[in-house]
Amino acid sequence: MIKKVIWGLFAFLCIAIGLYPVLYFIIDREFGLLSSKSVALLSDIVWNTGFYTHILLGGLALLIGWTQFSAKFRLRYLTTHRIIGKVYVVSVLLSALAGFYIAFYATGGWVTSLGFMSLAIIWFYSTFMAYQHIRHQRIAAHERMMIYSYAACFAAVTLRIWLPLLIAVTGEFEPAYKIVAWLCWVPNILIANILVKRVQ
Repeated sequence: MIKKVIWGLFAFLCIAIGLYPVLYFIIDREFGLLSSKSVALLSDIVWNTGFYTHILLGGLALLIGWTQFSAKFRLRYLTTHRIIGKVYVVSVLLSALAGFYIAFYATGGWVTSLGFMSLAIIWFYSTFMAYQHIRHQRIAAHERMMIYSYAACFAAVTLRIWLPLLIAVTGEFEPAYKIVAWLCWVPNILIANILVKRVQ
C-alpha cells in the first residue's frame, strides 16, 4: 500500500512538473524564473532558444521518463518502452546542452552557474552512457545509468519543492537560488547511488 502511494505521488509530481513549462506560454513573460532576468537577456534570441529548448524538452523527458521504471510496463509494452526511451534520450541530450548554456546566465553568479552546469553534465553523461549500454545489450548497466539520469531529471521537481522553503528561510530569492542550484540535484544523485547498489 505504501509503495503504491509513493509511486502514485512520484508519477503525479513527474506529470505536473513535466507540464509546468506550458505555463510560460499562457502567462506573461515575467512569470517564474524569467522575472529575475534582465530586459536585454529576455530579448536575446540565442538565450531564448536555449531557455525554451531546455524547459520544453526537459519537461517532456520528465513527463514520459517515469513510465520506464515500471517493470510490468516494460515487459508488456516493449516496443512502446523503446520508443519512449529514444524520445527521452534525444530530449535529455538537447535539454542538457541547452541547460549548460543558459547556466552561464543563471541568477546568483558563478555559484549558481556551477551548480546547474554540473547538473547538466551529469544528466547528459548518464543518459548518453545509458544509451551506449543498451546499444550493446548491457541491460543491467543501462538500467543503472538510467536511474542516475532520471535522478538528475527529477531535479526539476525537487527544485520547486526546495526553492519556496529556502526563500522562506533566507527571506530572499537570490541566496535561496544559489543553494537550490546544488540542493535540487545532489541529494537525488546520492539516493540514486543507494538504489543502484540495491539492484546490483
